[in-house]
Amino acid sequence: MPNRGFVQYGCGLSCPSGWVNYDCSPQLRLERLPVFGRFFSGGPHGRFPEGVLYGDIVTGLPRPAGSAELLYCSHVLEHLTLDDLRKSLRNSHRLLATGGVFRIVLPDLEQLIHSYQQSTADDRGVTFIRDSLMGMTSRPRGGMALIRHAFGNSHHLWLWDYSGLAKELSEAGFLGIRRAEYNDSGIEGFSEVESEDRWRNALGIQCTA
Repeated sequence: MPNRGFVQYGCGLSCPSGWVNYDCSPQLRLERLPVFGRFFSGGPHGRFPEGVLYGDIVTGLPRPAGSAELLYCSHVLEHLTLDDLRKSLRNSHRLLATGGVFRIVLPDLEQLIHSYQQSTADDRGVTFIRDSLMGMTSRPRGGMALIRHAFGNSHHLWLWDYSGLAKELSEAGFLGIRRAEYNDSGIEGFSEVESEDRWRNALGIQCTA
């Protein structure tokens, strides 16, 4: 049974049994339709696990304020506009109980820029845009490709370095903001939800409510 105070949002297919896991993918909503949902084959990585619940941190998860002891999101915030990120951080702060811990991992803008600056390859600009997922290799054509583009959320809308995101967290009310590394929280619950490959060459932050 999940610990109702351990909450992950933007979980994708990551659904550890000890956590309450939310995602806001349109594909999840289709898969959860009564009767017809079983006919949807799922996204490129398969169907969502049965334990994943629908919830959008931008509009607010369907949970009471102060109900989360631990909060986690992995490679989620970079898919939000600046305005939506700010709403999400305020909603995240609202969810956490006093002293609750929030851990975040996402692409590191500073590391991407460093790699670009250190490269001598003629196509380093192409590599930077591709690795940052800020551009498009080709325009989607055809019905299904256009639908996936319209309803998918694979591209990055805003990238962050530590100082920029720390400032946003502080303005949302978070305290004790620090850089974080994989599995350095000292809290056993986070070991159930963190995946080392998601933290490699990424920006991690830990803070409290």
